[in-house]
Amino acid sequence: MRLIGLDPGLRNTGWGVIGVQDNRLAYIADGVIQTDSKLFLAERLVQIQDGLKLVIDQYRPDEAAVEETFVNKNAVSTLKLGQARGIALVVPASRQIPVSEYLPNLVKKTVVGSGHAAKEQVQMMVRTLLPGCVIATADAADALAVAICHAHHRRAYSYQNRLDVRQ
Repeated sequence: MRLIGLDPGLRNTGWGVIGVQDNRLAYIADGVIQTDSKLFLAERLVQIQDGLKLVIDQYRPDEAAVEETFVNKNAVSTLKLGQARGIALVVPASRQIPVSEYLPNLVKKTVVGSGHAAKEQVQMMVRTLLPGCVIATADAADALAVAICHAHHRRAYSYQNRLDVRQ
């Protein structure tokens, strides 16, 4: 089974694809979709959408996982991040790929063992858990961490989501 993890951002949207077989994880690919800051917001969102479509078409994941938005003090930045996150949710869903969402603290706790781990710790553990991974950028490392988190929680999470939707 292939999983894609997404770390949405308006400047950089990280992505990482892993293979999962039983309890084994395997690195497949990672990267980042960069947008042109000189463009209007709508055009940047199209760049994210087009980039994600290409990645999904190339690697054909079975499931997707997206990091939930971290709300910060700057409301405008949070709203822009939310729009990029919307693209990260809708692109796989439009291809009938199940999408799960995970809080940043759960991703860190799953991968590192601490919900408040530093980015360097996350990157080190991603490299440890996925031998041979290249990690294009910190955003790609975060996306791989989201994919790893989903690999560990997907069965319980999917079951809980189905229950929530039916109620």
